[in-house]
Amino acid sequence: MGDDRTAVLTDRHGGDYPEQLYRTTLTADLWPDPDALGDDAVAAYRRDGFVAVRALLGQDQVREALAGLDAVLRDPRDEVILQLEAWADPDEPDIDRRLDAVRRLMRFVDAEPRLAAIAADPVLLGVARQLLGVEQVRLIQDMALLKPPGGGREKPWHQDKAFFNLDLDAPVVGVWIALDEATPANGCMHVIRGSHRGGAVPHFDRRDWQICDTDVQIADDVMVPLAPGGALFFDGYLHHGTPANRTTTRRRALQFHYAPADIAAISTEERLEVFGLEGRGAEC
Repeated sequence: MGDDRTAVLTDRHGGDYPEQLYRTTLTADLWPDPDALGDDAVAAYRRDGFVAVRALLGQDQVREALAGLDAVLRDPRDEVILQLEAWADPDEPDIDRRLDAVRRLMRFVDAEPRLAAIAADPVLLGVARQLLGVEQVRLIQDMALLKPPGGGREKPWHQDKAFFNLDLDAPVVGVWIALDEATPANGCMHVIRGSHRGGAVPHFDRRDWQICDTDVQIADDVMVPLAPGGALFFDGYLHHGTPANRTTTRRRALQFHYAPADIAAISTEERLEVFGLEGRGAEC
């Protein structure tokens, strides 16, 4: 799978988790489409840390994205990073079974024009500029999150800015785009409404690089099921996570992060001074 330039990794995290970490009693309201995201939606984003739209991509775009994803999975190239689930057999001879063991795919925009077109979609970029409150944005991360059927593991609660060596005070917006039906059973997104307003919190290397389970305000958990083409826009400090895929269906999604074009970089050490407090005695 892949050529010499493709990094194929095996996930080293995962494990059992308390099912009560993910509530299914509250569901996010969906705005119908990006045209509906006016001042009220921006105000909701500032207050809650997220807005979700029923249809960001049209169905033709979803089909193009799926075709592009399949192409780059079957023939990874350039500097693509492909991560398998911990239980995967990297030597599985059946290509379809092997592809259903991929957990995530990273750095694909330079390898697959159909996926690059989604990342550069003018409607998507317009929403990113609107939510960030800036005129110019840049893509800082591209990723496909595939959560395979029957074994796609949980992604524990976390903040995405805990992963980026970027100015801690600068805004970052993520967009998570469903390519399949994302449901409570197969691992749709869950968010903690308003948690972004608390800023950075320590992360610990447990089932992943994550917020401690006991620090998650699960009473404020809101799940975000989406149809194909639906999308969640969320603040880089928002606490969010996804439970495991317990079904036999695929739950594929694209995720992009955007920041102001002039955002400044920081060092890994500076980031860990804020997020990596485990090394300085913080406990989970």
